[in-house]
Amino acid sequence: MRRRSTSSSEPTKARSRKATGQETVVARLTRELNEALEREAAAENVLRILSRSPGELQSVFQAILENATRICEAKFGALFLCEGDGLRAVALHNAPPAFAQAMSSIFNPPPFTAIGRAAKTKQPAQIADITATQGYLKGHPFVLTATDLGGYRTVLSVPMLREDELIGIISIYRQEVFEFTDRQVELISHFAKQAVIAIENARLLNEIRQRTADLSES
Repeated sequence: MRRRSTSSSEPTKARSRKATGQETVVARLTRELNEALEREAAAENVLRILSRSPGELQSVFQAILENATRICEAKFGALFLCEGDGLRAVALHNAPPAFAQAMSSIFNPPPFTAIGRAAKTKQPAQIADITATQGYLKGHPFVLTATDLGGYRTVLSVPMLREDELIGIISIYRQEVFEFTDRQVELISHFAKQAVIAIENARLLNEIRQRTADLSES
C-alpha cells in the first residue's frame, strides 16, 4: 500500500504560518495605534480643562490623575507638591482612604524610595516590587506605612520641574508586580509638564488679580 505524500500540504502550512504571523503584527500595530490615540485624547482632555479653568488647579490635577491611572492601568495615583523641605499630596485618585490621609501631611521621603529618588535625581524613578527592596525588608517606617496603607507593589514617580526646579511629583501605583512601560513613563512625564503649566498659569492669574485689586484701591 502506497503512503500518501505530505509534500502537497507543506505550502498550505507555510501560508497558514505566514498568515498567523501577519495577523500578530496587525494586532500589535492596531493595539499600539489605539494606545497612541488614547494617550493623545487624554492629553487633549487635560489641555481643555486647563484652558477652560486656568486658575482651577484641582480640576487639572484630578484630570491628570484620572487619565494617568486609567491609561497606565494603575490602581491609584497621587500628585505631590513641594512644601518647604518636604512633599505633600494635594490631589489623589482612587487612593485608599488611610493612604490618602497619611500622604496629606508634609513628609520627607527616604532617598531609596521611588518618590525620594525622583525628587533627588529629578528623573523618573520606578520600583518593580517595593516588598523586595531593602527599605521594606529592613522595616523602614515610611516604606512600611506607605505599603501597608496603600497595599501597592509597583510604583512609578515622575518629577514636576519648572526649568530645573522641583515643584512636585506625580506617582502612580499598582497593587501587583507589573512594571510600567517606557511609553507609560513618557505619558506621565507629559502629564507632569502639563501640571507645571497649570501651576504657572494659576500663579500668573493670581498676580494679575492682585495687581487689579491694588489699582482699584489706589
